[in-house]
Amino acid sequence: MAKSIDFSVIAPPAYLRAFVAQEPARVHHVAAQRVLADASYRDFFAREAARGAEIIVDNGLFDLGYALPSADLVQAALAVSAREIILPDVMRDGAATLKASERAAREIRDLSGDAFRLCAVLHAADDEEWRRTYEAFVNSGWAGAIALPASRRPDPDGQLCRNRWLATAYLEEHGLVDDLIVYRLLGLGRTGHLELVEQREHEWISSVDGAAPVILGAMGIALRLEGPYEKPSTPRIENLGPIAPDRFDLIRRNIAVVRAAAGSSVTIAEEN
Repeated sequence: MAKSIDFSVIAPPAYLRAFVAQEPARVHHVAAQRVLADASYRDFFAREAARGAEIIVDNGLFDLGYALPSADLVQAALAVSAREIILPDVMRDGAATLKASERAAREIRDLSGDAFRLCAVLHAADDEEWRRTYEAFVNSGWAGAIALPASRRPDPDGQLCRNRWLATAYLEEHGLVDDLIVYRLLGLGRTGHLELVEQREHEWISSVDGAAPVILGAMGIALRLEGPYEKPSTPRIENLGPIAPDRFDLIRRNIAVVRAAAGSSVTIAEEN
């Protein structure tokens, strides 16, 4: 089995110390809009960066429905000593994502030089567009990382643009993995942590983020390493509300299950 994949836990700001703090500090995916709006959130991740964590600032699209302007992304990244910024993306549209990413890459470089690695998100409407967009990112000169979004729905047709496991297998089988690029998974998909067991076959995948172990644990649902993974309708993480203290241990066990599936030995740092 391959090396581990780092797992960045996504949790409401009030529960960062309880569930998100890492020992050792490795990788955190951080919401740019929260960095700018919430001093305690900003300070937490700045401390994690000081402890050695790699901070990746997300552009806000998944939470807000739109990506923040480049100046805001740079401001957020500087505030938490980030190493990487996820560029603006457009769901299921490779051409629009490429255009938005190219523009933001120029703007960010104008504002901050080479201070940050820039991560492009691989969206596409079909497999031809997926291949074309991937090639454009690899040859762009500005994409130091590529992120593959989670597969949210069943894919009976076996499309690269809809099935992340098929996509990563395709890249490896066709010799398309670039050693100079960092590869990330964005979110846990319809098979949850079970996908990570398969993805560990690819040693070039660096990290994945996800809120599922926190949300499901708060709902009283336990994850099991061997599966099955069944996710009911769940609230978005920002709508989760207060978490009952008697669910904390379950959430921590869920996080441990996801990290075990990812082959990671990282634990939750003890609260100070």
